[in-house]
Amino acid sequence: MGGKQSEAAGREELPFVAPCRRLSPTAPFRWLRAGVADLLKAPQQSLVYGLVVAVLIAAVSLLAWFRGSQWIMFAMLGGFVFLAPLTCIGLYAISAQLERDQQPLLMRSLRAAFRRHFSNEMVFAIVLLVIFLVWARAAIMVTVFFPTDGEASWRELAGFLAFGSAVGAVFAAVTFSASAFSLPMIMHRNVDSVTAIVTSINAVLRNKAAMFVWLCLIVLLLLAGLATAFVGLIVIVPVIGYAAWHAYLETIDADAFPRHVTGITATPRPAEAGAVEAGEPTAPRAP
Repeated sequence: MGGKQSEAAGREELPFVAPCRRLSPTAPFRWLRAGVADLLKAPQQSLVYGLVVAVLIAAVSLLAWFRGSQWIMFAMLGGFVFLAPLTCIGLYAISAQLERDQQPLLMRSLRAAFRRHFSNEMVFAIVLLVIFLVWARAAIMVTVFFPTDGEASWRELAGFLAFGSAVGAVFAAVTFSASAFSLPMIMHRNVDSVTAIVTSINAVLRNKAAMFVWLCLIVLLLLAGLATAFVGLIVIVPVIGYAAWHAYLETIDADAFPRHVTGITATPRPAEAGAVEAGEPTAPRAP
């Protein structure tokens, strides 16, 4: 009983939001290079993971195309932006193993990602699911404004696409801000979903230029994957997932929060442990 009370008291003393470091607009390119490096270190695990995600995306898209319409398919593809962070959880675990000089085991990564942190991830998943469902309804409503009288002119099509893109951009901005760093933080430290989401939003708002570049790179890479009939996603999804993990480590200073008692991230990274022993100062950060 006393142990639970002391743990609760300890959690009350934790900050509501983790500080974030200032980023340059070129930082996302550094994250992508780190993501490619992780892919080369664990090619088999990465490609298997990417293949499964690519097949799921292709299956949902084709089902929407043949059972609905091309507009529903585009809505489902747009909705993937909202659910994509959940598909990368296992990739964070693979990167975490590589950093600790551990053999990157796919089953261990999936167990760490979807079992050890299941409760917090489910809260986050519900939030994303609600956003996705609202987006799906909004996307269907937008198609009502599609010009149907005769041959639509390019001007009418441009107006329709611009309006649809503006609606999608609002949903994407909200989702991206909430998920950019939250799931990696849940994987890395023993924090609740609310703290992780608020930390992510705070970091995105304080690094608008860098995060805008990062979002554009993600969208371009995903479009490239779709343009290759989903085949390119086999490589692109793992690279984005690994890059997101390195983005979190570079951006968020979560040292004030406790480590997980068990699991991959219960062990400090070599660079992390070395910095503590040497007493090196931390990078500039903002609350």
